[in-house]
Amino acid sequence: MPVSPGAIRPVPLILGLGLLAAVWVAPRAMWFDGPFAGHMLRHMVLVALAAPLLVLGWPALGRALAPGPLIAAVLEFAVVWAWHLPRAHALSYEAAPWFVAEQASFLLAGLLVWAGCLRAAHPLAGAGGLLLTSMHMTLLGALLILAPRDLYAAWCGLMPNLTGQQMGGMIMLGIGTPVYLVAGLWLTSRAVNEKEAAA
Repeated sequence: MPVSPGAIRPVPLILGLGLLAAVWVAPRAMWFDGPFAGHMLRHMVLVALAAPLLVLGWPALGRALAPGPLIAAVLEFAVVWAWHLPRAHALSYEAAPWFVAEQASFLLAGLLVWAGCLRAAHPLAGAGGLLLTSMHMTLLGALLILAPRDLYAAWCGLMPNLTGQQMGGMIMLGIGTPVYLVAGLWLTSRAVNEKEAAA
C-alpha cells in the first residue's frame, strides 16, 4: 500500500521530539561549560536540528505553519536578534517565565522557517529563505566571536567570560550556518533539476 505524502514519518519525528526533550528536560548545568555556550547549544538544537526534523516528520504541521519563505526568514531574524540583545538575554537567564518564552519563540521561529522554506511553491524561494537565515546566523556568530568583551555578563550578574561567549559564537557558526546553507543548496539543486526536467 502506498504511503500518503501527508503521513507521519516516525523516524524524523521521534528524533525531533527526542532533541526537544534533551534541550528542555536536562538541567541547564549539563549543557556545556558556561551559561552562554549552553544557551547557544540549546538555541541551535531547537532551530536548526529539532525544527526541521519535526517539519519533515509531521507534514501536517508543516502545512499548518508554512508562511512565505521571506516572511518566515524575516520573522526568524527578528526573534533571534531580539533575544540576543543583552537585556533580553539577561531576562531569559534570570527568570523562568522569560526563559520559557525565549525557548518557545526559538522553536516557533524555527518551525516557521523550515515549514515555509521546505514547502515553498518554488524551491528557489525556499532556498533564498534558508540562505538568508544562514547569512544572519553567520553574522551573529561572527559578532559574538570577534567582540572585544563579554556582552552579557554584566547584565546577568556574572563574571565576564569572553571565552564562553566566543564558544557560543562558534557553536552558532558550526551548527546553524552549515545546516541552513546545505539545505538551501539542496533546494537550489532541486529547482535546477525541475527546470531541466520541464525543458
